Amino acid sequence: MDFLRVGDLGREGLGRVLDLAAMVKRDRAATRNALRGARVGLFFEKPSLRTRVSSEIAVTDLGGVPIVLKQDEVGLGSREAVEDVARVLDRYFDVLAFRVHHHRDLDTIAAHAQAPVINLLSDVEHPCQALADLQTLAESRPLDGAVVGYVGDGNNVCASLMIAGAAMGVSVRVAAPAGYHPAEAVIATAQGLARPGVDIVVTDDPEEAVSGADAVYADVWASMGQEGEAAARRAIFEPYRIDERLFGLADPAAIFLHCLPAHRGDEVTDGVMDHERSRVFDQAENRLHAFKALLLDLAG
Repeated sequence: MDFLRVGDLGREGLGRVLDLAAMVKRDRAATRNALRGARVGLFFEKPSLRTRVSSEIAVTDLGGVPIVLKQDEVGLGSREAVEDVARVLDRYFDVLAFRVHHHRDLDTIAAHAQAPVINLLSDVEHPCQALADLQTLAESRPLDGAVVGYVGDGNNVCASLMIAGAAMGVSVRVAAPAGYHPAEAVIATAQGLARPGVDIVVTDDPEEAVSGADAVYADVWASMGQEGEAAARRAIFEPYRIDERLFGLADPAAIFLHCLPAHRGDEVTDGVMDHERSRVFDQAENRLHAFKALLLDLAG
């Protein structure tokens, strides 16, 4: 099974992986050497901190052998055709994981490899991040019936959060400026997964998204590769900064989430990033546990 989009796991699979993630976090020794000798290829077309470190440590802790590959070494789609890279790496590895600019490359790799292929990030989704997001939320309250207010760009992180949240009974309200809403296909997928009582809302109003929410979520206004748009985006997204006033509209026990890296002073103030109910570093840690759980699940 491939994990290119968070919905690939389905509701049952997501629940299974999240249960595994909680277990491996409680007891690291329980899964030591569970994937002994498994070879996992970790390819990075884009720079990474959390994804690179969490995935490499996860494979090592499970007894596997991680091999990290970078674009300047591989030349995916430039030095060598994407399908040829997939065919070659498939002969070497038991699992392939790719962080890419274009999701279409993941689709091509999956079509030409028999090993499971994991999306470490693409322009369409960031499914491994969504696993850690839900794990972190579940540590503060039950997922079923929870409400997340996401404020900012309706990007890949937002897409995976909406779809995974809907599948697990979490209402997700997204506030984004006109022109930066999540893709219609993402909204439709999330709404199709949502059972009665689970709301998927897209609005231009940050206060509507955040009011009474159990978690408030931010991401950068200009993602990697959008640096040239940063100044223009800052002007558009200025009303979408999560400050203490906006965070104060959420539930009194609400937590703050951010996939990181954070641009302090842009999408979030220091006061919210460093708030006693900020869980951003728990969330970063959970990238490790969630990736372990995903590997275990894909390996059966």
